[in-house]
Amino acid sequence: MMRAISALALIGLASAAYAGQSCNEKALTPTSLRSGMGIAQQVQAELSRRNAAVAVVGRIGMDLSEYKVTYTHAGIAFKAEGQPWRMAHLRNDCGTATLDLWLQGLGNFFLDDLHSYDAVLMLPPPYVQQRLLQAVQSTPAVRALHNPAYSMVAYPFALKYQNSNEWVLEMVTAALNKEVTITSREQSQSWLKLAGYQPAEMRITPLKRLGARVFKASVAFDDHPNELRFSDRIQTVTVDSMMTFFTGRNEGWQMVQVKALNLN
Repeated sequence: MMRAISALALIGLASAAYAGQSCNEKALTPTSLRSGMGIAQQVQAELSRRNAAVAVVGRIGMDLSEYKVTYTHAGIAFKAEGQPWRMAHLRNDCGTATLDLWLQGLGNFFLDDLHSYDAVLMLPPPYVQQRLLQAVQSTPAVRALHNPAYSMVAYPFALKYQNSNEWVLEMVTAALNKEVTITSREQSQSWLKLAGYQPAEMRITPLKRLGARVFKASVAFDDHPNELRFSDRIQTVTVDSMMTFFTGRNEGWQMVQVKALNLN
């Protein structure tokens, strides 16, 4: 179902950027290893302290503060009975527009050249945890909501592309819905519209859009409605917009920020 990589493999290779952050190849350094494993241990301790079985975890891959975006990439952390914590998330290889599903150890998720080693945990209410834990371990459920055609700024109500955060949101959507079994991206997006999900909106000028499209294979704007695109309004799924949506449902979601310790 998914490819898995070990910490040892990561240590021995130049670091390819994950979906949602820059594409600069940098070797894993002792500092980034220490910082990545440090925040992973903090996250695991917080999940264990709260007796969680599954959570949405966000990290800060690059600085997008000019667009009012803090956390740039999310995955689903889960712990099956008798198993270690693992992360399911989407990753695109540098310079490509293809998303793959990855299953990793919790530590691997933070082993990269991140802008900041802070993290956020989105802890679902019990009924969502149970359903999401079951779904993330099911090959049909995972694949049904995955589109390998990647755009970093994929429009959340179109099927042409997907970004890494959109897959997480659509997986959670399937777990949230008690009345209807969601088995496709089209169903998920229709439900999100009805539920009032509001994507993040960024002001991106035509010049910036042109530059991004020319120099990055992983950026496309042709799935966005013309009335938004031609008024420089680009809407997409971000970790921050997911946090707002989940907390606004008043179902008992908990948002926990985990601040990196100073390990120098």
